[in-house]
Amino acid sequence: MDHNSFSEITPEIVRLANMSMQADIIDTELFTKYDVKRGLRDLNGKGVLAGLTHISDVRANKIVDGVQVPTHGQLFYRGYNVQDLVNGFPADTCFGYEEVTYLLLFDKLPDAQELENFKTLLAGYRSLPTSFVRDIIMKAPSNDMMNTLARSVLTLYSYDDRADDTSLPNVLRQCLQLISLFPLLSIYGYQAYSHYHDGKSLFIHQPQPELSTAENILHILRPDSKYTPLEAKILDIALVLHMEHGGGNNSTFTTHVVSSSLTDTYSVIAAAIGSLKGPRHGGANIKVVKMFEEMKQEVSDWTNEGQVADYLARLLHKDAFDHAGLIYGVGHAVYSKSDPRAVIFKSFVEKLSEEKGLHDEFTLYSLVERLAPEVIAKERQMYKGVSINVDFYSGFVYHMLNLPLELYTPIFAIARIVGWSAHRMEELANNGKIIRPAYKPIGEDREYLPIDKR
Repeated sequence: MDHNSFSEITPEIVRLANMSMQADIIDTELFTKYDVKRGLRDLNGKGVLAGLTHISDVRANKIVDGVQVPTHGQLFYRGYNVQDLVNGFPADTCFGYEEVTYLLLFDKLPDAQELENFKTLLAGYRSLPTSFVRDIIMKAPSNDMMNTLARSVLTLYSYDDRADDTSLPNVLRQCLQLISLFPLLSIYGYQAYSHYHDGKSLFIHQPQPELSTAENILHILRPDSKYTPLEAKILDIALVLHMEHGGGNNSTFTTHVVSSSLTDTYSVIAAAIGSLKGPRHGGANIKVVKMFEEMKQEVSDWTNEGQVADYLARLLHKDAFDHAGLIYGVGHAVYSKSDPRAVIFKSFVEKLSEEKGLHDEFTLYSLVERLAPEVIAKERQMYKGVSINVDFYSGFVYHMLNLPLELYTPIFAIARIVGWSAHRMEELANNGKIIRPAYKPIGEDREYLPIDKR
């Protein structure tokens, strides 16, 4: 079977798909009738309680006079406010990814010696099996780096003599190795694709043990391995802010669900990668960047509030960009008044825009941040407030760092693998039941007919 026939959608497939769709559509009134929480959350965005966790806390409400009211969002890692953690490593030469990784995995902030030992441990794991790059990553490179990453993770199973051992020491070892290897798997996968599909020069730089994770990402990715301290610092902040976001986000919940079956670590993480790939989850920042690229073409005066507001209204009316009726980067399933990650990020983003000579673009982003909630409130029925989310600025940051679009979501994965690992360890430590929620059948019983009577 050739490539074209493998990918072809024939008229018969279209006919059968339409038949399947008609059979599968469920009357939306039935979800209300049976009190089914679509998306496992209610109209206010509050999720169905499915588990308990020590690892993080996403706060978007407070109780005032016995009533729950929206408040500015806060994010806590193991009881520490993320804002305080970020403020704790302010110097350009001080990076937080490794320190917060230690915190999320072991429930304590490391002292200087513990942190140094941990960095050495991660650096020791930052090496792929012999010929892995040549035999696996260079073969059949995909145009989607998340699929490449998932394939590489699943293939590592074959190199692990204890792949199916779900004891906590072994799972921790596997998780630490994957945390260390994700930058290599992601960037080498991109370099292979860039070389074979785009005809660009192939660069396979080896990681340097003395560099932080953020520094190594830039070192491995860039042909000349050069970067500024501010670039590395802001990438490090981006990693810290994306590392963890509660047990209920789609990819982390996937981690819990698949871990509860007692399958191997590689299968679990590959499943989480598949979840994060989706444009409703980790792929959202790509949509933000592309939306702004069109906006900059459509709006002649980036400082004109009326022009910008008109474009945002066109987005909601499905008259602009991808005609989906969405303003990407605005709104969140939990946060309403503010996403703390976006708030923390913004000050660093402004510094980078000044270094890159892109202050006008930053001003446009800031204007959209202010206007979008107002435009949405006029156009849509709102059950809770709406504000920008972390994807709003992260895509702009990656653009300023000259990261290719293909790596935007893998960068998210390089951060979130830490949270996934912590939640996998937590699921296994508590030896819970296999996760199996209920679905209510609404079809009618039918009598079987032999084929000659149908």
